[in-house]
Amino acid sequence: MKSIKNLLILFSLFCLFLVSGCETKTESKEIKIAEQYGLAYAPLQIMKEKNFLNEALPDVTITWKKVANTVATREAMLSDNLDVGFIGIPPFLIGYDQEMPWKIMTGLSQSPLGLVTNDENIKTLSDLVENGKIALPQPGSIQHILLAMAADKELGQSDIFDNQLVAMKHPDGMQALISGNEVKAHFTSPPYLFQELDIKENHLVVSGDDAMSEGFTFIVGVCTEKFNKNQSYYEAVNKAIIKSIEFINTEKEETIDILSKAYKLDKAVVEDYIYNRGMQYNTEIKGIESFIDFMHKEKYLNKKVEVDDVLW
Repeated sequence: MKSIKNLLILFSLFCLFLVSGCETKTESKEIKIAEQYGLAYAPLQIMKEKNFLNEALPDVTITWKKVANTVATREAMLSDNLDVGFIGIPPFLIGYDQEMPWKIMTGLSQSPLGLVTNDENIKTLSDLVENGKIALPQPGSIQHILLAMAADKELGQSDIFDNQLVAMKHPDGMQALISGNEVKAHFTSPPYLFQELDIKENHLVVSGDDAMSEGFTFIVGVCTEKFNKNQSYYEAVNKAIIKSIEFINTEKEETIDILSKAYKLDKAVVEDYIYNRGMQYNTEIKGIESFIDFMHKEKYLNKKVEVDDVLW
């Protein structure tokens, strides 16, 4: 556990170096927004396709930046190549703890998350101890923190699985699980979670809700103080997100059509995943206090912060 936490600290220090080296630039008429694959980011796909932000700011260039993961989002934002990013609460808190100049501007989605295995002998977390590799996006990800929470709750040791973790992108983790070699379990999010659970041999060991014992926001929107100070841009992005969420909730057929093309999934599958499997899109921000309490207790965070400290 110490090695993983040390890596998180080194990464955060590297990010601070990037921040200190950034020069102040003249404000440009451009907004750079992170774009990631996954059902949790569906409102962004709607906002992009329907041009909601372009309509609000017709004289501003909206640039969508492809990012692979949370680390890439943080690096891009800290090097001034990104204005608005969308990440899980735990990696955001780790960055904030190391004095990265950002806060949460909005919630985006709540989502089922879970640890899936294809080994019929693994029924509980105790069956997984020292029993193969566990794939998840990276140390400090929301999946990692939820696994640590579940391990602390069930086994009394939050870091018991740290030596079994292997960092993999969600598609790679799914393929590694299916191949049945070293990876015994995969902690993932939709659509991969749904796709894995649709395979007869697979089953859920623990869910995100099991770990948290309460509802929580999966993805939040974050920005730096520099972007927050430009209130016309800041408010336009928030209003466009609200408009996109309302569109998902009221324009079902067009939403399915847009997301089917964006995610290269059959329309019936998209309808099932978006509307029937527990996905929720709203700007509420839930679970921050629980994440802060646990992550401070287990020394993922050096400082104990208040919820209001991390919100714009």
